[in-house]
Amino acid sequence: MIHKTAIIEKGAEIASDVEIGPYSIIGANVKIDEGTRVGPHVVINGHTTIGKNNQFYQFSSVGEVNQDKKYAGEPTQLVIGDNNIVREGVTIHRGTVQDKGITSIENDNLLMAYVHVAHDCVIGSHNILGNTAALAGHVIVGDYVNINGYCGIHQFCQIGSHAFIAHACLVTKDIPPFLMVVGGKDTTVCGINVEGLKRRGFSPEDIQWLRRAYKVIYRQGLRVADATEELDKMASECAYVGDFAAFLKTSHRGIVR
Repeated sequence: MIHKTAIIEKGAEIASDVEIGPYSIIGANVKIDEGTRVGPHVVINGHTTIGKNNQFYQFSSVGEVNQDKKYAGEPTQLVIGDNNIVREGVTIHRGTVQDKGITSIENDNLLMAYVHVAHDCVIGSHNILGNTAALAGHVIVGDYVNINGYCGIHQFCQIGSHAFIAHACLVTKDIPPFLMVVGGKDTTVCGINVEGLKRRGFSPEDIQWLRRAYKVIYRQGLRVADATEELDKMASECAYVGDFAAFLKTSHRGIVR
């Protein structure tokens, strides 16, 4: 299961059925759980913990030293859950002590070729990051988010669950859940991600409530604080509107409008 040219440093903890391809390197502080496949020419380094049934394609660099100039060799971590696919040339860096010290990726994510996940990012489950999408440090991504190819996400931004970001968007503010974003460097919200919500089983009634919430924020000229108060009143009718309001309350960079 482990190719004879692979290098496994002493101290690494590798489940018995893990596959490791030619010329891959596994560092001393790496833990890899069962069912995971590591292709050829992959480097997994640092205090990195990887769950079950993940697949790493060639030339991916996982758990490497971050690119923060303040980093001084602290034993920060990368934690990856189960059933993730990491395609060719992906780079994922471990955290910094300026944050919680952990970069984390949960379950069932697809990171397409040449994606970059910087230090201290927190990525939920069932997300798709398109080719060459790049997340700067401290970015938080919810669940079921589509970040399309050539997108750049500014550090400390939050992306709410079920959001859809069109190709080549430059995101410098938070994106609330359930929304579609377009526009390249002039990024703007263009409505609710209706098709994505339908695919995930949202009822017509829930989608209608989210449309109403969208209009409160983006069509009535309200300040975010005032819009949030209106959404709180609507939340008793639809829990997803409550999620919308909760996101607005935790936004620190302001939202894309």
